[in-house]
Amino acid sequence: MAGGITDTGELYSPYVGLVYMFNLIVGTGALTMPKAFATAGWLVSLVLLMFLGFMSYMTTTFVVEAMAAANAQLRWKRMEKRKEDDEDEDSSSGVSDSDVLLRDSYERAETRPILSVQRRGSPNIFEITERVEMGQMASMFFNKVGVNLFYFCIIIYLYGDLAIYAAAVPVSLMQVTCAIGNHSCNVGDGTKYNDTDKCWGPIRRIDAYRLYLAAFTLLLGPFTFFNVQKTKYLQIMTSLMRWIAFILMIILALIRISRGQAEGHPSMAQLSGIRNLFGVCVYSFMCQHSLPSLITPISKKRHVNKLVLLDYILILAFYSLLSFTAIYCFRNDTLMDMYTLNFTNCEIINVAFIRYFLGLFPVFTISTNFPIIAVTLRNNWKTLFHREGGTYPWLVDRIVFPAITLVPPVLVAFCTHDLESLVGITGAYAGNGIQYLIPAFLAYCSRKDTQLVFGSGTVNKHLSPFRHTFWIVFVLIWGFSCFVFVTANIVLSESKL
Repeated sequence: MAGGITDTGELYSPYVGLVYMFNLIVGTGALTMPKAFATAGWLVSLVLLMFLGFMSYMTTTFVVEAMAAANAQLRWKRMEKRKEDDEDEDSSSGVSDSDVLLRDSYERAETRPILSVQRRGSPNIFEITERVEMGQMASMFFNKVGVNLFYFCIIIYLYGDLAIYAAAVPVSLMQVTCAIGNHSCNVGDGTKYNDTDKCWGPIRRIDAYRLYLAAFTLLLGPFTFFNVQKTKYLQIMTSLMRWIAFILMIILALIRISRGQAEGHPSMAQLSGIRNLFGVCVYSFMCQHSLPSLITPISKKRHVNKLVLLDYILILAFYSLLSFTAIYCFRNDTLMDMYTLNFTNCEIINVAFIRYFLGLFPVFTISTNFPIIAVTLRNNWKTLFHREGGTYPWLVDRIVFPAITLVPPVLVAFCTHDLESLVGITGAYAGNGIQYLIPAFLAYCSRKDTQLVFGSGTVNKHLSPFRHTFWIVFVLIWGFSCFVFVTANIVLSESKL
């Protein structure tokens, strides 16, 4: 079930962890960032990117702190259980119910503070050695309403993720194959195509897109009904392809700029593009939901916050390099939603293999991720409705949950293939909740719980550098303000149409 406690897995060094985090964060969102930069203006984009990177780093330290607090809680519960078992063995058979330790952590804390246990036993009670997923942390630190809101937020985010993936693959296939069908390689030459334009013979572009979407759903959709697991070699292959593609795009753009062939003249600021840029940036810095799987196996966690900071600095530099080379190399009106498609133009690169590799790059990498995200979403649905001791009928478990996982994102992708808007809305709403609100509430509730259970003198060794309550309040105000701003912007934009 999603949100459970799992084995730590094979340990790796802090520097390997740095690479894994970099690969996790730099994903599909980066491909939509150049157009978002061009739409909002380079100065506004750079300032917002730096600020949102800082905010994401802050909430990442909040999640790490909550992970340490959760590990401490688990150790304490085991200590209490062992103590209870020892007392039961030593006591007579006539022990009354009032002598039994209470199950709830808060009630046990009122009976006997854990500080005494920590002094006797483990000085490293806050060491992160067990992988506690965000769903488990929500169950430990939130009330029932908070847990349900957490699952609602992450389910909406995963739906958005699947819709983006389901649209990105058919869009890339449509752009590349329709160009072949028209005996041209000028996909990225600035020509504006309508969905009703011809693709091959009587087949329109929108028809080709929907045919590819249907094929994508038929090929990868069935994996939602089974258990699949990303293999180590699949991760290596997709990471290698991603790095080759990103480096190629940066080098090709730099070569074109150095030859004086740059066409881009980006503006400094366009406020109308901030909404999509905000969502794209939030989506592109998303890693909080996967931090337990990433941080726990790191062998030495003494300087984990500094390691994360270094990662964010490198990612910020990478995003800036990718986006600035893009907006100066290409005109604003020629930048595609999926940046890789700009390199399918013969004038940019005359090597056919590289053109097709970049044009079809999202197809290979996204197709491997889609079943993993789908199974994760399906398991979160099961966890949300799970009741202690209950089981699901076969029809509900094997048919209903996979169906409600697969159908909505495919329908969204059928209705629209506007990737910039899909990424923007997913990041601005569900991404906002996962990246800002949930980590802030986790930090607040875990600190409150730690003081109550362990005593006010106990210090979490992985306490966030932003330990003052001001920062939690600031993140919460920022998160809720973003909801209001994005909603108001959408309403005002629609009212002008």
